[in-house]
Amino acid sequence: NSTESHNCAKSILTSDRLQIVVTLSEFFNETWEAANCANCLKNNSEGLSNSTEEFLDLFNKSLTCFEHNLQGQAIDLSPNNYTEVCKNCNETYTKLNDLYNHLQRMNRQGGESAHSAHLCIDVEDAMNITRKLWSRTFNCSLPCSDTVPVIAVSSFILFLPIVFYLSSFLHSKQKKRILILPKRIQSNASLVNIQEKYS
Repeated sequence: NSTESHNCAKSILTSDRLQIVVTLSEFFNETWEAANCANCLKNNSEGLSNSTEEFLDLFNKSLTCFEHNLQGQAIDLSPNNYTEVCKNCNETYTKLNDLYNHLQRMNRQGGESAHSAHLCIDVEDAMNITRKLWSRTFNCSLPCSDTVPVIAVSSFILFLPIVFYLSSFLHSKQKKRILILPKRIQSNASLVNIQEKYS
């Protein structure tokens, strides 16, 4: 009780040798901070923030969609044949993934909870579970929307050396090598041969 004297708090909290109340309080506070729990709450911590509630609602819808589409298929389903799940749950998963990316961007700028850094552990774990199910268990994938720009930039970079060497070949002066015969006296060895002939 904050209205009581310091001696009263000291005798209650630190009376035992282990100081179990203080130790547990520090443990829970450190866990709360490490898990970024405040990032899931409103500024005054009265409840979950609107974005967290929206995310958890979409998360539950995604899991329900996965479960519903698995029940509609045969029991002896081969591990790589989850086309119904991929097709029917694509829209829900895409919304969830987009919302998570939006929450990450918003959180870096200090969003609803006014706390920066990471999202709270519940949201991050929920997204990790969903992504693992989507990509590893069901072997689904989202179509990449950046395919055309990536191909265009890659092609441009691949053709740069060809353009460079072609332009340097066309614009540089081609100098032909002309062999110039030396106009000097023959070597000493030939002079020695001539002297030997005459002697």
